[in-house]
Amino acid sequence: MTRFAVKSAVHASGLADAVGGLAAHLGRCGLEQVAEPDAADAVLVVADRPLASLELLRSAPVLLLGPTFAALADTDDVVDAAGVVPGAPMPAHETRLRPGPDAGEVMNRAVGDLVLHDGWLRVEKVRDDVEVLLTAMVGLTEHPVVTWRPSTGVGVCTVGNDPRTWSDGQFRRLVHRWLRHALGLRDAATVRVGLLGYGAIGHEHNEAIAAVDGLVLAAVCDRSPARVAAARTIAPDVTGYDEADDLIDNADVDLVVVSTPPNTHADWALRALQAGKHVVVEKPFCLTTGEADEMLAAASGAGRSLSVYQNRRWDADYLALKRLVRSGAIGDVFHYESFVGGYGHPCNYWHSDEEVSGGAIYDWGSHYLDWVLDLLPDAVDYVSATAHKRVWHDVTNADHSRVLIRFATGVDAEFVHSDLAAAMKPKWYVLGTEGAVVGHWRNERVVSRNSVGNLVEDALTAAESPAALTLHQRDGSVTSVAIAPAPPQPFHRELADQLLSGAPMSVTPEGSRRNIAVMEAATLSARDAGRPVRPL
Repeated sequence: MTRFAVKSAVHASGLADAVGGLAAHLGRCGLEQVAEPDAADAVLVVADRPLASLELLRSAPVLLLGPTFAALADTDDVVDAAGVVPGAPMPAHETRLRPGPDAGEVMNRAVGDLVLHDGWLRVEKVRDDVEVLLTAMVGLTEHPVVTWRPSTGVGVCTVGNDPRTWSDGQFRRLVHRWLRHALGLRDAATVRVGLLGYGAIGHEHNEAIAAVDGLVLAAVCDRSPARVAAARTIAPDVTGYDEADDLIDNADVDLVVVSTPPNTHADWALRALQAGKHVVVEKPFCLTTGEADEMLAAASGAGRSLSVYQNRRWDADYLALKRLVRSGAIGDVFHYESFVGGYGHPCNYWHSDEEVSGGAIYDWGSHYLDWVLDLLPDAVDYVSATAHKRVWHDVTNADHSRVLIRFATGVDAEFVHSDLAAAMKPKWYVLGTEGAVVGHWRNERVVSRNSVGNLVEDALTAAESPAALTLHQRDGSVTSVAIAPAPPQPFHRELADQLLSGAPMSVTPEGSRRNIAVMEAATLSARDAGRPVRPL
C-alpha cells in the first residue's frame, strides 16, 4: 500500500481542518497515512509560514501544496529544487485550470477543465526539466499552477489557499491524481461497459461513456432492435444483444449498468456480480432493504464495485442549495420541505405501476429523498407517510403522497409528490436558525419554428427546469442565488476514477441503501394510516 505523510504548519482559520479532510479523502482512495515523513512514499507539505527548507529535500517525492510555495518563495534551495520561479500572487477569483503540456494520462483523464474559486501565484519561469501538469490563464499567458520535477522529486501546486477549496471534491481528486503522477502510479485498463436495457436513460449513459476517458461502451442489450440501433448512433462498434444473460456472460464486459424496471434491479445486479462484473444500478437501487443488503454482501464478497446512478446529486440548483446550507449561510437547518408534481395524469408506463416501481414514493422519492439524506446525514429516528388515491384510478401508484422524516437531532424533513396539486408548493423551503432558502419553480418554454416558419412553443413541466433560489436573511433581506452550471459527466467521471485509480465516489451503496430503508419505511407507514416507522 502506498504511504503518505502530511507536514503541516498553518495559522489560517479552517485550513488545518481542511488539510485533515484531504488526508481522510486520500485514505479513502486506498493510501495509508503515516506520521513520520521518513516512512512515507511521498510527503504533502502545507504551510502558510516559513519552514526549515532543508527538511523538505529528501529522496521521496515532496509536494508543496496551497500557500506553501508562497511561504517558502524566499528560500533559494526550495525554489531551485522546484525549478519554478514565483511571481506576483493573483487574488481569489474563478480560475479555470486546464491540463498542461505534460499532464499525461494520470492527470489529464480525471481533471479536464476544472473551475475553482481561489487565488494562486503567477510563475515567471520554469526550468526545462519541470513537467507542467495544470495551467491557468492571465490574459493571453498560460501560467503553470501544478508542476512536478522528476530530477529533484519536488512538485508545486499553488491553488488551495482558501480552506473552502479543500472541501471541493474536484480539488481533492486533483491532489490524488497529482500524487499518483509523482509516484509513477498508472491507471488500470479502460473499463468496458455493458448497458443492460437501453430505455430513456440509455442515451445519457452512452454520451457520458463516450466523453469520459477510461470508459468505453462495449455492449448493449435490449429486446428492441431500434434501441440497439439508437445506441450505435453514438457507439457504432458496440455489440448488440437481445438476451441479458448473453451480455452478462460476455468476457469483454467489465461493468454492467442495470437499466431495467426497478422490481428486477436486484436480480440482474446479483447475476452480474456473481459473473464477476462491476455494477451500476439505475435508481431506485431496489425495492427492499433485504435486496439492498444482499447486493452489498455480493459486491463485497466478489470484490467488485457497486453503485447507484443518482444523477440528480449534481443538478445545478441542488448543488447551489447544498453549498448554501454547508456554508452556514442560514445557520443550523431545523426544517426542510420539498415538493414535486402538479395536476395531471401520471405516466402510463411502469413508473406508475406500484408492483413494478415500488409506488409513488419510490419514483421521485429516489431523487428527492436522496437529496434530503445527502444534505442531512444525521441518524433517522422515524418516518411517517400518508397517501391518497382519489382521481387517477387507471394507474396503481398513489395520486398524492407525503413523507415526513424525523431525525434523531430533532430536525424534520418533508417530501410531497402530487399529481393532484392544482397549486404548487415551492420545490424547496428550508429554514435555518439564521435564515432560509426557497426554491421557486420556473415556467419555461422552448421556442422554435416549424417547417413552414410558424412559431412553435413547447411548455416545459416545472421539474424540467432548475429552480430559482432565494436566500432570506433574518433582517428581512432577500437575495437571488446564482446557480453555476452543473459539472460535465460527474457520476461517470467519479466511476472511472474509482475503477481505474481507487478514488471514492460521492454516491455510495451504503448511502443508497439508507434511501431504500427510508422509502420502505414510508411505504409501510402509508399503509398503516401514517404510523411512525423506524427504518431498518
